[in-house]
Amino acid sequence: MRVLADMNLSPDWVPAPQAAGFEAVHWSTVGDPRAKDSEIMHWARERDFVLFTHDLDFGTLLANARAIKPSVIQVRTQDVTPAVLAAKVVAALRQFDSVLVDGALVSLDVTRSKAKILPLK
Repeated sequence: MRVLADMNLSPDWVPAPQAAGFEAVHWSTVGDPRAKDSEIMHWARERDFVLFTHDLDFGTLLANARAIKPSVIQVRTQDVTPAVLAAKVVAALRQFDSVLVDGALVSLDVTRSKAKILPLK
């Protein structure tokens, strides 16, 4: 699985999924830092990346477009540092691997994670 960390997350996020065996890049290394969310989603979809973000707008974009890709993992907590959440994010990547491959929106916070299969209704 390939993971794209959104601009609203630190590039420090890239090593955590890489250490767990996932390919990972930060948007700042592959795209325009000022790009619109729709451009980031398009890039991730075309290259089969799971978009990892702290931006709740991506769920809305998926729902409005009735899209089946890209899969999105959204963090719903205030402290989004790898020191606090890396183990939780890697666990979610592993737990939801099969649905992320097919298309899903995974929401996680410090206590739980859940997946919704795409397209969202």
